[in-house]
Amino acid sequence: MNTSIPRYHGWSLFGLLSLLVLLMTGLILVLNPDLVEATRSAIRATARTSFALFLAAFLASAFAVLVPSPFTKSLVRERRFIGLAFAFSHLVHAVLIYSYGQLNPEFWPGRTTVGNIPGSVGYLFILLMALTSFKTTTRLIGAKAWKALHVTGMWVIAAVFTYSNFKRIPMSAWYVLPFGMMCAAIAVRLVGKWAVKNKRSQRVAYS
Repeated sequence: MNTSIPRYHGWSLFGLLSLLVLLMTGLILVLNPDLVEATRSAIRATARTSFALFLAAFLASAFAVLVPSPFTKSLVRERRFIGLAFAFSHLVHAVLIYSYGQLNPEFWPGRTTVGNIPGSVGYLFILLMALTSFKTTTRLIGAKAWKALHVTGMWVIAAVFTYSNFKRIPMSAWYVLPFGMMCAAIAVRLVGKWAVKNKRSQRVAYS
């Protein structure tokens, strides 16, 4: 069975994923009569879409090495656009958080500067990675700097997701699931990097 993405690729894939995020958010806001509660629900929903899109981009190269198939190859090919869709989803998430702060005046005073640091660092890297996901900006900073930024950014965002879910486990046992998924994703990515390195060393040994 062909599990590749035949119709949507490149910007059309980005457009589809972004539209789905907007439709989901709009439905949540419209169907809930309580705007404050609706905004909270939309914040949680966009956190989940961002998490899913990030995992797809984060694991694309590892899956292509460990489980080669048309689908995993398409993930690698479309990774840039999946990453941009993740950035868009998290932009919607940020707008919703700001809106919730406007609707609920007690929200921002209840947060500390230290508590905001991980999320702020994560958003900084998301912004930098999104801005450098175009050919013009890639050429501007150079291939070496681009790779360093994107590799570092992926690991920083992975750490932020891991920490964010871990610290919420006392609030709800449900957060054990995304925390465990993020830990598993990190392990898969490391195994994928090891597999690539091992293949390269074998080529050198037999060349």
